[in-house]
Amino acid sequence: MSHILIIAAENDALPGGKVGGIGDVVRDIPKALSKRGSTISVLTPAYGTLNELPGAEKMTRLKVSFGGVAETLELYRVAGRETLANVHHYVIEHPLFSTCGKGQIYCDDLAERPFATDAIKFALFCKAAASAIVKTAFGKIDVIHLHDWHAAFLLILRRYDPVYKALKRIRCVFTIHNLALQGIRPFAGDDSSLQQWYPDLKYKTAQLADPRWPDCVNPMAVGIRLADAVHTVSPSYAEEILRPSEVAELGQYGGEGLEKDLRAAQTGNRLFGILNGCEYPKKPTTALANWGSLLDLMHDQLLLMAAANSTLSSPLFIAQKRLSELSRRRPKFILTSVGRVTEQKVRLLRQATSSSRPALEAVLQTLDQNGLLIMVGSGDPDYELFLAETAARNNNFIFLRGYSEELVKALYEMGDLFLMPSSFEPCGISQMLAMRAGQPCLVHHVGGLRDTVEDNVTGFTFTGKNPTGQADNLIATLQRALVAKSKPEKWQAMRKKAAAKRFSWTDSIDLYQKQLYELT
Repeated sequence: MSHILIIAAENDALPGGKVGGIGDVVRDIPKALSKRGSTISVLTPAYGTLNELPGAEKMTRLKVSFGGVAETLELYRVAGRETLANVHHYVIEHPLFSTCGKGQIYCDDLAERPFATDAIKFALFCKAAASAIVKTAFGKIDVIHLHDWHAAFLLILRRYDPVYKALKRIRCVFTIHNLALQGIRPFAGDDSSLQQWYPDLKYKTAQLADPRWPDCVNPMAVGIRLADAVHTVSPSYAEEILRPSEVAELGQYGGEGLEKDLRAAQTGNRLFGILNGCEYPKKPTTALANWGSLLDLMHDQLLLMAAANSTLSSPLFIAQKRLSELSRRRPKFILTSVGRVTEQKVRLLRQATSSSRPALEAVLQTLDQNGLLIMVGSGDPDYELFLAETAARNNNFIFLRGYSEELVKALYEMGDLFLMPSSFEPCGISQMLAMRAGQPCLVHHVGGLRDTVEDNVTGFTFTGKNPTGQADNLIATLQRALVAKSKPEKWQAMRKKAAAKRFSWTDSIDLYQKQLYELT
């Protein structure tokens, strides 16, 4: 029986252990692997809270040298939300892991020192993880699976620190979830730098340096260069990142400066694109009774979002105004959108069409008063402001700044069409969840969206040769979807095909075992 250790910043199998898609994947992979007879251990920082979960058991203390100082950390075994055979969850606790507040997984560092606080945290976490592995705190490990730049520091220790030379005997896999976030920090001359974290480390700068800033270490590049296998979470994304990013001219996101390293990994047969799976519960989810129920739910969740802030934000104030204006009669067409408010997800909505209007304004005009766009999410303040200002001008747009699992589930079930115009998409889970609920999707034909949504079958796709063309084609595709909606038989057939589509973790795990883990 193989034993796989998963190391990540997030784990949604634990309450409070998730921010984004990493948490979803780290939650689901162990369940699928355990059905194949593997033992899986999952390790994350505790962030000052996960070690306090009911039933948490302190396993051992880990003593490491970090920043030239002896640090003591504590390893806990904790219970997941679901009890699964051969799946074990662990967290490591240290005061540095809650520098930005208890339970806060990531910190919002100042623009002039990006990733500074998080890099310190994860550099210490990886050193403690390396120590726990060589001391066999988890037992014998056959494969270490690292997720995104936060876990890549372990590969530096594996290659260059003789204390952890035993790690070289264990196969290490590195998964890229978001190539745009790379964790770049200086080699030296800063409180958050490689020399500060590991002052006695003797390393080759060329293997750790960022290709654009040679005086900086790039953890994402380290993962790509030093792992035994490199994995992206969809086949199409694995192809797209081999080319350079040309955002301004072509609207094309690619290797984000690391395309040369990625091409080298592909040439060395180390780069694999495997689509993430989706869970399909045996019992179907239960939709709300009607539009009135959804309207009431939005009112209730808006109050909870407002209560979570010391002051009422302008987006929520505008949303309250828009909700108060809605009729109890269901709109003829409900367009839904759920996701982080970031450049990746919202850039195309702000992009000017050939008529000089932002695409979002054109979307709302196309919907007219017979349609309504409901969007849920939060993130970048600049993009939040753009959405709020647009909502202030258009009474057929509700932007709920925040997140509510109950509301999101209801939108998946009750919406007519799910909008996901990501500029790039490593995989995406929202489109899978919308289709699972029988809601066709309108998506940009990139990355995981390209691999999951089939035009005129389970939804609608668009592309374009440049940003303006992409924005224009988004509107044209929405118009095409509205025409399809006017034909009930065709639309119901599309809904049924969307609901019947399956993206199985079983299929993905077959490829994990063969290509990434080399266990078959």
